[in-house]
Amino acid sequence: MRISVDISLYPLNENYVEPILNFIDKLEQNANLIVKRNSLSTQIFGEYRDVMDCLDNEIEAVFAALPESVFVLKLIGTDRADVVD
Repeated sequence: MRISVDISLYPLNENYVEPILNFIDKLEQNANLIVKRNSLSTQIFGEYRDVMDCLDNEIEAVFAALPESVFVLKLIGTDRADVVD
């Protein structure tokens, strides 16, 4: 089953840009995912297990480095990669 995720990361400190860009870069390194950036959030598309395994690892890494961070996720049970630009 392919899914779509809309995700935003909010590190709660004044140096917030670098952690966000590093998080997105890590997602983009996963060849099983399609990752689209925009100014408000990032969209991730792929097989459910691939997406969730990647998010599990990368979110845990962010929380380990920056526990004062917030993630906002919206999950859709279909692949909307062709719809989102």
